[in-house]
Amino acid sequence: MAESYEVVIVGSGAGGGTAAYAFARAGVRTLLLERGDFLPQEDQNWDAQEIFEKDRYKTKELWIDAKTSQEFRPGMHYFVGGNTKVFGASLPRFRISDFAAIEHAEGISPAWPFSYSDLEPYYVEAEKLYLVHGSSGKDASDPPRSAPFPYPAIPHEPYVSELAERLKRLGYSPADLPIGADLQANGGCIRCGTCDGFPCKLHAKADADISCVRPAVATGNLTLKTRTFVRRLIADAKGRHVEAAEIEKDGQVERVQGQLFVVSCGAVNSAALLLRSTTGSQPGLANRNGLVGRHYMVHNNTIMLSIDPWRTNRTVFQKTLYVNDFYLKGNSKHSFPLGHIQLIGKVQAAMLRSQAPSIPRFLLEQLAQRSVDWWLFSEDLPHPENRVMVDSQGRISIHWAPNNLGAHRELVQEAKNMVSRAGFSIKLTRRTGIEVNSHQAGTIRAGSDPAASVLDPFCKAHEVDNLYVIDSSFFPSLPVMNPALTIAANALRVVGHITQTQQNTGLHASIPSNQPS
Repeated sequence: MAESYEVVIVGSGAGGGTAAYAFARAGVRTLLLERGDFLPQEDQNWDAQEIFEKDRYKTKELWIDAKTSQEFRPGMHYFVGGNTKVFGASLPRFRISDFAAIEHAEGISPAWPFSYSDLEPYYVEAEKLYLVHGSSGKDASDPPRSAPFPYPAIPHEPYVSELAERLKRLGYSPADLPIGADLQANGGCIRCGTCDGFPCKLHAKADADISCVRPAVATGNLTLKTRTFVRRLIADAKGRHVEAAEIEKDGQVERVQGQLFVVSCGAVNSAALLLRSTTGSQPGLANRNGLVGRHYMVHNNTIMLSIDPWRTNRTVFQKTLYVNDFYLKGNSKHSFPLGHIQLIGKVQAAMLRSQAPSIPRFLLEQLAQRSVDWWLFSEDLPHPENRVMVDSQGRISIHWAPNNLGAHRELVQEAKNMVSRAGFSIKLTRRTGIEVNSHQAGTIRAGSDPAASVLDPFCKAHEVDNLYVIDSSFFPSLPVMNPALTIAANALRVVGHITQTQQNTGLHASIPSNQPS
């Protein structure tokens, strides 16, 4: 006999973990399924060589680049909390304009089916939940706020503070990067140099595991099953109602039942799960219009090291500043928006070694000691042929031809000009490839028109009456701010909608958790 729950959530990252927290706090008996385990607290959490050269926590799973037919190892981390276990905890809001249609040189970034004002109250709630430190007023693109940041911005260290002053004198508008960390009076964050790209050994990073999943389990309303892979969702004969999830745990295949199912595996794996969940002749669940897996997006990214060869950068916690002067506008050569510039965590030689193995380590150490390190990203516009596919053996292939590259090239040049004017004579840049997919989105897009979207504005499948997708899969576009806070805020918005509208339709029916139905 299958176990039965009110809500079954697949995936525990920024979307699924936040949704699990919201359901549990609302008193809904919820099951959270995670294919990984808890990421261990161990010395290797802070070992750059273990993480960046040996890929200690990165999945060994291989995906296929459809353009080259070559396998690659994606930047996925299958643990409770998902990729937030190793994210840099950058948690900005999207801007007002990001929810409207924006014209780019290579096409339109489409409008979302709801506005910034619809999401704003949930941004407030998500910022509290994820302990966001920040400030407003320094960036002209800042959206309006109904409440201040819950915590003050993390102060710049001396080198970064001096850089910010130089940039201001040059006419730029450096701003404080919103960061989620436990820097409260008794908080555990020590502002170490092993945050961005590392797991937090102290559990002081505001990731989905620490901020949401563990508190949700503590309510008694959430059951968490780890090391549990969801093979497929099983729907009725018409594909209108999900009846169960088929799971594989410790080599055993079982089923769990629920009144409502939430898919939150990340844009690639959520699409793959729906594509594996065929119903009769339908090619995937909720996929009669063939849009599941299409419109895959991932930011156009470039890493830049700006180097003053005569000065050592002794900054430890570097990721506190961003520049959005080119977010809403272009330049004299390119009249369309270019993108976002932000500092990243201070690089170490072992991080550079993984990207440049032929360069002697002593030289990499000299570069790392003298560099200020940046992440530059521009929009990747949705295109139906950029897509996720699953073959008959269950292997995932990614069809991705990046676009909007003219804007990205201009952004990189503007960033180089900016740091040159600020006194950095050496600029090293490298564009990332298909394997850097931490900001993946768009494969199960939301919209008001069932012919042009898979989900409605509250992320319920148009075709399936009890299926929601709550992660970046729903994004119609991929604005160039880190998406994690928007994923979390939308999870709170959707769960609030579900609990308000379904209380009278059986969501709280008395089916005891963990009991046979």
